Amino acid sequence: MTISPVLYSSRSEEWATPQAFFNKLDAEFHFNLDAAATAENTKCQFYLSLDGENALLTRWVQGTRGTRIFCNPPYGKEIGAWFAKAREAQADGALVVMLAHARTDTKWWHTHVQGVASEVRFIKGRLKFGDGKQSAPFPSAVIIYRPSEQLQLPAQGQPQAVETPLSTTVEPEE
Repeated sequence: MTISPVLYSSRSEEWATPQAFFNKLDAEFHFNLDAAATAENTKCQFYLSLDGENALLTRWVQGTRGTRIFCNPPYGKEIGAWFAKAREAQADGALVVMLAHARTDTKWWHTHVQGVASEVRFIKGRLKFGDGKQSAPFPSAVIIYRPSEQLQLPAQGQPQAVETPLSTTVEPEE
């Protein structure tokens, strides 16, 4: 069996998020910013453009608590910088949800995801990005960075830190 070179290349960095998959995440997280989009593929009313402004040089949180960011970054060699930016936004008080290829053998994964992210959800099966007819040639994961001060009220009414599992599985729409 021959392994396709596209699996190991950065030839195509942009993978448009499947709308039905985004809708499931949005129903849970209620996003108000898409941090890596174009006018044609943005999933939120407010977005940082891949066409003009450089989202890696722009602050994702503009002093407003409650920022809820979705980011499906370009999957090229700078993906680690996108995850560093997500962690910066988390430190600024934002909830950040990243959709990325599950490259657990890479430096960026071990630096910014493994043991660092609040939660990692591996996607069962392969996503069909954009208008694609075929599934992606790689597995995907949803990586969640929750703001450290995010609290949840238990039944007794006392605040406590949110406990999240390190890994769960999410099933994509058919």
